[in-house]
Amino acid sequence: MKIIVLYVLKTLGAILGIVALYVILGLVLPLIEVSGEEDGQPKDIPIYIYTNGVHTDIVMPVKNDLFDWSTKVPFSNTKSKSTDYNYIGIGWGDKGFYLDTPTWADLKFSTAFKAAFWLSDSAMHCTYYKTMKEGEDCKKIMISRNQYTSLVKFVEDKFDKDSKGNFILIPTDAVYDVNDAFYDAKGKYSFLNTCNTWANDALKAAGQKAALWTPSDFGIFRHYK
Repeated sequence: MKIIVLYVLKTLGAILGIVALYVILGLVLPLIEVSGEEDGQPKDIPIYIYTNGVHTDIVMPVKNDLFDWSTKVPFSNTKSKSTDYNYIGIGWGDKGFYLDTPTWADLKFSTAFKAAFWLSDSAMHCTYYKTMKEGEDCKKIMISRNQYTSLVKFVEDKFDKDSKGNFILIPTDAVYDVNDAFYDAKGKYSFLNTCNTWANDALKAAGQKAALWTPSDFGIFRHYK
């Protein structure tokens, strides 16, 4: 009996230790800034980082002479089917969180557990916007054409594709508004690789300043005050 009790206590101690270490790293590592890369080119393409308070999206022009997102993420896949949007926000995350948890009140333990430990699929959430309003939750970043090309490649590569190279739409009514849609994505979400970790890595791919590592939106936005 003593052996069992000791084993349980050691297990609980290990779990608490891991949680404590995660919290500490989640607070400390975001403070370490990875500097942006200067490529010497004009910064004439606007992008945005946008958070809903938990999740960070990378927002880009719908179309310019370098890339047209509407050919990959058709307007017709949104409920509005409107074609007069000017920006598209894209985020990567856990499929269960996206589709089964419209609010925190709907969060189930099974969904959170699967997401934390690599046990569920991932998805891309694509949202169209007509305008972007800068504020505490939305920061504008000007980048060069080369940096934008790198960013597009990073984001595009995260989408799952069919045999013809098309993004794979997830048929669902669990959209957040009339201007968004979900697509299958590559990779597994976990407590080490969150939606915000991905957005932070997207900024690095575009040669922009970012946190060394962050699981939270705070870790990104603190570098863009």
